[in-house]
Amino acid sequence: QVRLVESGGGLVQAGGSLRLSCVASSGHTLSAFAMGWFRQVPGKEREFVARMDRSGGRTMFADSVKGRFTISRDSAKNTVYLQMNSLKPEDTAVYYCVARPGSYSSSYDYDYDYWGQGTQVTVSS
Repeated sequence: QVRLVESGGGLVQAGGSLRLSCVASSGHTLSAFAMGWFRQVPGKEREFVARMDRSGGRTMFADSVKGRFTISRDSAKNTVYLQMNSLKPEDTAVYYCVARPGSYSSSYDYDYDYWGQGTQVTVSS
Protein backbone atom coordinates (compact mmCIF):
# COMPACT_ATOMS: atom_id res chain seq x y z
CA GLN A 1 0.00 0.00 0.00
CA VAL A 2 1.40 3.34 -1.05
CA ARG A 3 0.78 6.25 1.27
CA LEU A 4 1.00 9.72 -0.22
CA VAL A 5 1.53 12.81 1.89
CA GLU A 6 0.94 16.32 0.59
CA SER A 7 2.31 19.50 2.06
CA GLY A 8 2.71 23.13 1.11
CA GLY A 9 -0.84 24.34 1.28
CA GLY A 10 -1.83 27.49 3.09
CA LEU A 11 -3.31 30.93 2.82
CA VAL A 12 -2.10 33.24 0.06
CA GLN A 13 -3.34 36.44 -1.52
CA ALA A 14 -4.63 36.49 -5.06
CA GLY A 15 -1.75 36.72 -7.48
CA GLY A 16 0.57 34.86 -5.17
CA SER A 17 2.21 31.46 -5.50
CA LEU A 18 2.38 28.19 -3.63
CA ARG A 19 4.22 24.97 -4.27
CA LEU A 20 2.60 21.74 -3.17
CA SER A 21 4.74 18.69 -2.54
CA CYS A 22 3.79 15.03 -2.56
CA VAL A 23 5.99 12.34 -1.09
CA ALA A 24 5.43 8.61 -0.85
CA SER A 25 5.77 6.40 2.18
CA SER A 26 9.11 4.72 2.57
CA GLY A 27 9.81 1.81 0.30
CA HIS A 28 7.84 3.24 -2.58
CA THR A 29 9.32 5.13 -5.48
CA LEU A 30 7.10 7.71 -7.13
CA SER A 31 9.03 7.36 -10.36
CA ALA A 32 7.23 4.01 -10.77
CA PHE A 33 3.86 5.76 -10.97
CA ALA A 34 1.94 8.10 -13.17
CA MET A 35 0.97 11.05 -11.02
CA GLY A 36 -1.70 13.68 -10.80
CA TRP A 37 -3.34 16.36 -8.74
CA PHE A 38 -7.05 16.88 -8.10
CA ARG A 39 -8.89 19.42 -6.01
CA GLN A 40 -12.22 19.64 -4.31
CA VAL A 41 -14.36 22.33 -2.79
CA PRO A 42 -16.92 21.20 -0.18
CA GLY A 43 -20.24 20.56 -1.85
CA LYS A 44 -18.72 20.32 -5.32
CA GLU A 45 -17.37 17.50 -7.41
CA ARG A 46 -13.72 16.66 -7.37
CA GLU A 47 -11.88 18.37 -10.20
CA PHE A 48 -8.87 17.34 -12.23
CA VAL A 49 -5.99 19.81 -12.02
CA ALA A 50 -2.82 18.33 -13.53
CA ARG A 51 -1.23 15.04 -14.47
CA MET A 52 2.11 13.63 -15.52
CA ASP A 53 3.04 10.34 -17.12
CA ARG A 54 5.53 8.12 -15.37
CA SER A 55 8.31 9.24 -17.69
CA GLY A 56 7.58 12.86 -16.90
CA GLY A 57 7.57 13.50 -20.62
CA ARG A 58 3.91 14.33 -20.94
CA THR A 59 1.89 16.62 -18.75
CA MET A 60 -1.65 17.92 -19.01
CA PHE A 61 -3.58 20.58 -17.18
CA ALA A 62 -7.14 21.62 -16.66
CA ASP A 63 -8.07 24.62 -18.76
CA SER A 64 -8.71 26.61 -15.60
CA VAL A 65 -5.06 26.33 -14.50
CA LYS A 66 -3.25 26.10 -17.82
CA GLY A 67 -0.39 28.57 -18.02
CA ARG A 68 -0.40 29.13 -14.26
CA PHE A 69 0.32 25.69 -12.78
CA THR A 70 3.09 23.24 -13.51
CA ILE A 71 3.64 19.66 -12.38
CA SER A 72 7.08 18.19 -11.96
CA ARG A 73 8.95 15.33 -10.40
CA ASP A 74 12.23 15.20 -8.50
CA SER A 75 13.18 11.53 -8.52
CA ALA A 76 16.17 12.07 -6.24
CA LYS A 77 13.84 13.44 -3.58
CA ASN A 78 11.02 11.04 -4.46
CA THR A 79 8.73 14.02 -4.63
CA VAL A 80 6.14 15.36 -7.05
CA TYR A 81 5.36 19.06 -7.08
CA LEU A 82 2.51 21.27 -8.14
CA GLN A 83 3.75 24.81 -8.65
CA MET A 84 0.86 27.22 -8.56
CA ASN A 85 1.36 30.79 -9.74
CA SER A 86 -0.99 33.72 -10.25
CA LEU A 87 -3.41 32.16 -7.82
CA LYS A 88 -7.05 33.18 -7.91
CA PRO A 89 -9.75 32.93 -5.25
CA GLU A 90 -11.42 30.24 -7.35
CA ASP A 91 -8.34 28.06 -6.84
CA THR A 92 -9.34 27.69 -3.20
CA ALA A 93 -9.82 23.97 -2.51
CA VAL A 94 -8.35 20.90 -0.89
CA TYR A 95 -5.67 19.57 -3.21
CA TYR A 96 -4.99 15.85 -3.49
CA CYS A 97 -1.95 14.07 -4.87
CA VAL A 98 -2.75 10.84 -6.69
CA ALA A 99 -0.79 7.97 -8.16
CA ARG A 100 -1.45 5.00 -10.39
CA PRO A 101 0.84 2.16 -11.41
CA GLY A 102 1.85 2.11 -15.05
CA SER A 103 3.08 4.56 -17.59
CA TYR A 104 0.12 6.76 -18.36
CA SER A 105 -1.68 9.30 -16.26
CA SER A 106 -5.38 10.09 -16.49
CA SER A 107 -7.74 12.99 -16.00
CA TYR A 108 -10.27 10.74 -14.27
CA ASP A 109 -10.16 10.28 -10.53
CA TYR A 110 -11.38 6.68 -10.70
CA ASP A 111 -8.21 5.71 -12.58
CA TYR A 112 -6.00 6.41 -9.57
CA ASP A 113 -5.29 3.80 -6.93
CA TYR A 114 -3.56 5.93 -4.33
CA TRP A 115 -4.61 9.23 -2.77
CA GLY A 116 -3.07 11.56 -0.27
CA GLN A 117 -5.02 13.07 2.62
CA GLY A 118 -5.18 16.46 0.95
CA THR A 119 -3.81 19.88 1.72
CA GLN A 120 -5.89 23.04 1.98
CA VAL A 121 -5.17 25.95 -0.32
CA THR A 122 -6.97 29.20 0.39
CA VAL A 123 -6.61 32.21 -1.89
CA SER A 124 -7.91 35.50 -0.55
CA SER A 125 -9.10 38.30 -2.78
